[in-house]
Amino acid sequence: MRKKIARSKTRKGVVKRFKITGTGKILRRKQGRRHLAECKNRKRKRNLRKVGLVAQVDVPRLMECMPFA
Repeated sequence: MRKKIARSKTRKGVVKRFKITGTGKILRRKQGRRHLAECKNRKRKRNLRKVGLVAQVDVPRLMECMPFA
């Protein structure tokens, strides 16, 4: 009998939080906008709306979690 090869499954929580661009960069949302917003100024909250890039150190770990993305 043949042994089955272990298949790496996609981690759905990671897929919902990150997006891969056409060039292979990984986008993320910025932290700090969920609560305690009234003490942050308007410019800071506006800049938190934008997307950020994941650091290059973390990219291989995230790509393991999203094998089919």
